[in-house]
Amino acid sequence: MAKKIIDNIRFIKRDLSPKMKIPFGTITVSEKSRQLINAALDANRLSSGKYVREFEEKFAALVGVKEAVAVASGTDALALALAVLYDFGARKNDEVIIPALSFVATGNAVLQAGFKPVFVDVDLKTLNIIPEKIEAAISAKTRAILPVHLMGKPAAMEAINRIAKKRKLYVIEDAAEAHGAEYKGKRAGSLADMGAFSLYVAHIITTAEGGIVTTDNSAFAEILRSLRSHGRACKCRSCVLNTASSFCDKRFKQGKNKDIRFIFERIGFSCKMNELEAAIGIGNLDNYQEILDKRRANLLYLINKFKEFRPYLTTICEEAGEKIGPHAFPFIVGKKAKFSREELSGFLEKRGVDTRTLFSSIPTQCAGFKFLGHKLGDFPNAEYIGENGIHIGVHQDLNKGHMEYFINLIHEFLKANA
Repeated sequence: MAKKIIDNIRFIKRDLSPKMKIPFGTITVSEKSRQLINAALDANRLSSGKYVREFEEKFAALVGVKEAVAVASGTDALALALAVLYDFGARKNDEVIIPALSFVATGNAVLQAGFKPVFVDVDLKTLNIIPEKIEAAISAKTRAILPVHLMGKPAAMEAINRIAKKRKLYVIEDAAEAHGAEYKGKRAGSLADMGAFSLYVAHIITTAEGGIVTTDNSAFAEILRSLRSHGRACKCRSCVLNTASSFCDKRFKQGKNKDIRFIFERIGFSCKMNELEAAIGIGNLDNYQEILDKRRANLLYLINKFKEFRPYLTTICEEAGEKIGPHAFPFIVGKKAKFSREELSGFLEKRGVDTRTLFSSIPTQCAGFKFLGHKLGDFPNAEYIGENGIHIGVHQDLNKGHMEYFINLIHEFLKANA
């Protein structure tokens, strides 16, 4: 009898052990990146220089804009894009409208830039800010709308830009997760006054850590270059001191005994990208299309397969006129489900699938924002997703076999729990 029990235990253990691993993220460091990193090390030039400038130029061309300014993180990219507005009449504690549901960096960046976040609920089907609710949130102190392309699904930019134009507001895209996303023939990052990307290790284009701001406005770009380096008067598109170790004839043109490098025109940040990070990014851009295609194939396969799991599980869809940037695959436990997110996540984790929650309602589910005075129930859709949303990886190291394995697990779970 004891032997039978032990055999059963062994069987259970074998059954629960993962047949396949689906980690959330990965990073591709190309041979070209390795060569550039070694060259930077050999040259002993590691701070921001020619590789950063090369990466900025290539990233701008990819997005389809005139300018890109690289910084130390995606949060810095958002904060600096917002801080630009001080040069155009904004004041501390002015308001910026953002979706209630996002990675907390969106809210943090608004506060770090000295503004007050004003939250608007999101659509359960798109995960993005509801345009029809934006106007009610606008006040005399509103300076900008900051839509998020959550999980790479483009926000309704046509409607958002229309509202902004009518109310004379700036629009800044939080495109952190939207690498490769397109909306009505234009790429994310080119759909507003500025776009802010994260280049963190989990993203399609990565510098390991890092961020970048895109814009068609050269005045914005000059201010961004100043802001990332303490607010210096130095804001040339390409610095001859940093990229070529050459003499700069602008250094002492500000007046007697004044070095432009030590003239500070505005309150700034310290968040430059370094050469090693840029080297990773340059090589990553060479592999961009291949990485994008692999990720999109994985994402679209899952979106299509998940139709059969309604109403127990729902996900986003790719609508006419858009391409979702394949950052990850999001799904939500439906209101008719008899199981919890925790039960589903636990089932998947035990079988090798790395899961993440689908963020939180920043104003009502993130304790750090309690001081703003919001209460549970103020943003019902964001809160529902915050309690019931999940996302998993679709990165380039995964293939159709991994996706099929995941779908089979969902079938198995629903058969026992739906």
